[in-house]
Amino acid sequence: MKLEKEVIVIGAGAAGMMCAIEAGKRGRSVMLLDHTFKLAEKIRISGGGRCNFTNLSTRPENFLSHNPHFCRSALARFTPQNFVALVEKHGIGYHEKKLGQLFCDGSSQQIIDLLWHECDAAGVEWQMPCRVHRTSRIDASAGGFVLETDRGTVTTRSLVIATGGLSIPQVGASPFGYEIAQQFGIPVTPLRPALVPLIFAPEQFSRFSELSGVTVDAAVSCNAACFRENLLLTHRGLSGPAILQISSYWQPGTPIYINLLSNIDAAAWLQDHRHSTALLPNLLTQYLPRRFAQAWCEVIVESQPARPINQYSETELKQIAAQLHKWEITPSGTAGYKKAEVTLGGVDTRELSSKTMEAKKVPGLYFIGEVLDVTGHLGGFNFQWAWASGYAAGQYV
Repeated sequence: MKLEKEVIVIGAGAAGMMCAIEAGKRGRSVMLLDHTFKLAEKIRISGGGRCNFTNLSTRPENFLSHNPHFCRSALARFTPQNFVALVEKHGIGYHEKKLGQLFCDGSSQQIIDLLWHECDAAGVEWQMPCRVHRTSRIDASAGGFVLETDRGTVTTRSLVIATGGLSIPQVGASPFGYEIAQQFGIPVTPLRPALVPLIFAPEQFSRFSELSGVTVDAAVSCNAACFRENLLLTHRGLSGPAILQISSYWQPGTPIYINLLSNIDAAAWLQDHRHSTALLPNLLTQYLPRRFAQAWCEVIVESQPARPINQYSETELKQIAAQLHKWEITPSGTAGYKKAEVTLGGVDTRELSSKTMEAKKVPGLYFIGEVLDVTGHLGGFNFQWAWASGYAAGQYV
């Protein structure tokens, strides 16, 4: 059966549903397609099941892109307060966990239900599951697209790609959006996992792998970026908020630097205790977990049994202080897309209008959300980009 719709959105995730809602509100006939059986699985599993749906501190500086100014326009037109108003309209309780991060009091399903109801109210037609087998332009000059799907053929004037990135393939992630971009001559910037745990060579990390589950408050830096939050030791390496954040800036083969005592001057503190008979690991437990302090001293300071502080020379104490403030360690890789929260890189935004999300050289073709080369920090920023980019496109499709 051949159908005609003014707008087709491929991808019923956060960005796709927001775009469909806004287009529907404008009286456009909208069809929302998705190849999965379950709606918005990435929303459902986010935030430990409570969906960190936005961040009150959202700024353009919270996003990485080869075209860093692209996100400004959309973020300015749909703010965290705009989405909070929608949450409150639906009577959803929420709270700020930390650093501007807003979570549902209940579950992520509340956000999915909100979007579903808004889509229905806007007259959006659903097609799930529905796979798109072929996409082509009707007429290069007049515009329009024809989609061949496993439910039939449909034509549209405006085609929105909201298919996300490669992260979390187990809930349906695919390269479809990048393939569409390349089909129409739109470049895709290099892709890699982001907001992802880092792994280390076994011989480098064997002593620490015994401490899986231990957390340490630390400042982690790499390539001029620095984040102060918890890091979590795992069987294979490091995770936790500080590591997930820095993973977006890490490049293979380069080290990361960990400041284990960012609140104090370690050199001055060790000098104040230079006459102490306490063993170094025991002294470090004032600021670090005991098991971690023991392992760190064994690996970094010396292999032989720990000595009392008063048996270290001033030079040795300065070297230990330097290591505490700048522990250098080089990851062997990341845990991959399966464990990554987002994909770094994507459809090159230099080929799109920052006002409308429309491809400059392919009228009627729009890209929104994670499929774009716009990647947020951890803490609700990627959802805010989904809302903002979906809203922006929804005003013009």
